[in-house]
Amino acid sequence: MKDSEVRPSWIGQVVQITQGRDKDKYAIVVKQSDDKFVWLADGDKRKFDRPKKKNVLHLKFIDFVSQDVRKSLLDTGRVTNSKLRYAMNKFAEEMLEIQSKGV
Repeated sequence: MKDSEVRPSWIGQVVQITQGRDKDKYAIVVKQSDDKFVWLADGDKRKFDRPKKKNVLHLKFIDFVSQDVRKSLLDTGRVTNSKLRYAMNKFAEEMLEIQSKGV
């Protein structure tokens, strides 16, 4: 069995930051270093060219994966900041819809 088959891939997944300066903010995983660290960007404050390295223990993984971002990163290794912003807006709209139905 290959190592990549064992390790979960978090590319394109939305996460909530639980520790540090950006606590309670959301971002998208744009790179996975290993099982312990990922690189985050949101296309706005944190651009793709300067992602933030975070320990996975300081993140809450949300059940939302942007397939557009994931496909772009896996195909070309890059993603535009506008695509990241679009994915974050789509996520925010979905969260508002869920909250309005649930409350």
